[in-house]
Amino acid sequence: MEKAYILLSCEIGTENDLAKQLREIPEIKVVTITYGEYDIVFEAETRNTEEMDKLITSKIRKLAKIRTTITLRVTI
Repeated sequence: MEKAYILLSCEIGTENDLAKQLREIPEIKVVTITYGEYDIVFEAETRNTEEMDKLITSKIRKLAKIRTTITLRVTI
């Protein structure tokens, strides 16, 4: 299993909409809106590295209004 925490910075005022969209993605387990440099922190789980790469590049980074992401991969 692959697990990652992803820090996301988005356009001002889009946090709630993006959090809602992220919660609809099955691989994303926990979504938290934060304050500071990053607007949303969420946890993702996939079966393997290839699925995690696909999740990040094909599902998450293609969402509108995202400025930047930082992915922190976790060893389980």
